[in-house]
Amino acid sequence: MKLPACIALLTLLPALPAAANGVDIPALVECRQGIAEHAALSAAAADPLKAVALGLQPLAQQNPFMTEFRLANPTTAFGHPTDHIALAGASVMAVLDLADPRPLAAGLKLETAYDADGKFMAGREVVSRDTTDPKTGEPMIESIILSVSTVRSHPGQTLAGCSYSLDLPAEEEGTPAAAASEG
Repeated sequence: MKLPACIALLTLLPALPAAANGVDIPALVECRQGIAEHAALSAAAADPLKAVALGLQPLAQQNPFMTEFRLANPTTAFGHPTDHIALAGASVMAVLDLADPRPLAAGLKLETAYDADGKFMAGREVVSRDTTDPKTGEPMIESIILSVSTVRSHPGQTLAGCSYSLDLPAEEEGTPAAAASEG
C-alpha cells in the first residue's frame, strides 16, 4: 500500500485515547509525567504517521517557534476544554480560549515573570528531582516547570503547560572542576 493511502486510512480510524498509545497528553500538559513521556510525545510528533496514530492532526503554523496540533479527542487542561496543543522545544502546552491568563495563573499559584505590553508570562517549578541520564549514567536533575503565557500569534488565547528538562547539577564550590574554572 502506498504512503498516501496509509495516511488516508489512518485518518479514518477512530483515534485511540492518547494514554493507550503510551503518551498521556493531558498528563503531560498538566505536569503529571516526566522526561521519558515528554520524549515519547516529541518523537511521535516528529513522525507524521506516529502523530496521526496518536490522534494529533498537524495544524498550519501561526508561530514559527511552535508546532501545533488539533487533538482527535478533545480534552480538558487545568479545568478548561481544549482540542489544540502546541509543542515548543521542551514544552507541551494546551492552547486555551482564555483572553485573560491572570486568573488561571493565580489559581495555579504561579509567579508572574512578565506582565506588560500585552504579553504575560508566569510559572513555577513543580518538580526538581535527582536522577541519572539513561544514556550515560551521569547524575542529572529532572526539572518540570508549569507555565501560563500569552503570545502575539494567538490573540485571545492562553498557553498553559509544562517544560521538561534534564540539567547537570550545579558545580559545588571547592570541587576540582569549580576550582579549575576559577583560576
